[in-house]
Amino acid sequence: MDKETLIAQLKEIVKPYAKDQEAWQQINENTDFVKDLKINSANLVDVILDVEEQFNIVIDNEAMEHMLNVKSAIEIIEAKLGGQ
Repeated sequence: MDKETLIAQLKEIVKPYAKDQEAWQQINENTDFVKDLKINSANLVDVILDVEEQFNIVIDNEAMEHMLNVKSAIEIIEAKLGGQ
């Protein structure tokens, strides 16, 4: 799966939680879930759960702590998908 496809899927996953819709429309690898999209920590957990469901993966606590932006989310998803 290429990065553009992953970003597009992440964009749809975070849409209901993003408070800054302008930043959401401009989402890219450097987008920070909390700082840019204004997703609060409780909703960030929901994003992670939605990512797990969408990609049929399990994200452990250590990986969860690093999943703060689009780039790290892509790296985690790719690593989990590659390990299946």
